[in-house]
Amino acid sequence: MENLTINNLSKTYSNGVKALNNVSLEIPTGMFGLLGPNGAGKSSLMRTLATLQEADEGTVTLGELDVLTQKEEVRKVLGYLPQEFGLYPKISAEVLLDHLAVLKGLTNRRVRKEVVTALLHKTNLYDERKKNLGGYSGGMKQRFGIAQALLSNPKLIIVDEPTAGLDPAERNRFYNLLSELGENTIVILSTHIVEDVKELCTNMAIINQGKVLLQGSPLKAMDALEGRVYQKTISKNSLKAYKNAYTVIAERRLLGKPVIHILSDSDPGNGFEPVETDLSDVYFAQIFGGQNYSPVLS
Repeated sequence: MENLTINNLSKTYSNGVKALNNVSLEIPTGMFGLLGPNGAGKSSLMRTLATLQEADEGTVTLGELDVLTQKEEVRKVLGYLPQEFGLYPKISAEVLLDHLAVLKGLTNRRVRKEVVTALLHKTNLYDERKKNLGGYSGGMKQRFGIAQALLSNPKLIIVDEPTAGLDPAERNRFYNLLSELGENTIVILSTHIVEDVKELCTNMAIINQGKVLLQGSPLKAMDALEGRVYQKTISKNSLKAYKNAYTVIAERRLLGKPVIHILSDSDPGNGFEPVETDLSDVYFAQIFGGQNYSPVLS
């Protein structure tokens, strides 16, 4: 199986924003989660990998292919589902997918019909194939996006923020589809939703401000943090004091009161209780924990 290898990739926009800062990642076959807040550089990396944007420095290879210079060859083995993609609302899924298949080079009508039918079945859209895309739900549109991304039988599939706005049933359907694809393809799932990565991915990276903060297995990342996360319910007006005294990595509301998670190498006392580590703790520890959290995931 071919890996996607990214070495020292950097990109600075004309307004001075350094979107990618020396990014290096080794991405094997399977589901790979790219986690980070909005503006972290995820979409810049996805667009670069999808041959839609030039890098300033670095190299990217997919097996023997040079992604940055052999763009036409890469596009033949690439499936890309961007965060926002336009659909013709008054055309049926079957007609548009057939048209896109022609553009992908599937000129034999019989073969094309077989491929289109198979993809509509695979994405669970066959029964709705005659329906205009304007009447599709958000989840159905995303599944159509995957169907078009699979037209070229890709070696690499890039999916950018796919489950934002989907209801739980649609998300589960989408999860199942992506998991199936990841069995023999590299699937990069770029998201700010921690549950997406926890549910789907055997490997992941956390990126913020254009830098890779962590790469490894979600399970190993959680193990590395086990025993170092504590929680406490506090009063609203004491939150600032706690943030000054502890490494607060997350806060949420329970019955109107703030519940904070902190990072500590030893029992902090003061009413804090240890909690079982979740992937969201790993994520927030990386984003907000600063130098206090540097796990080894070898």
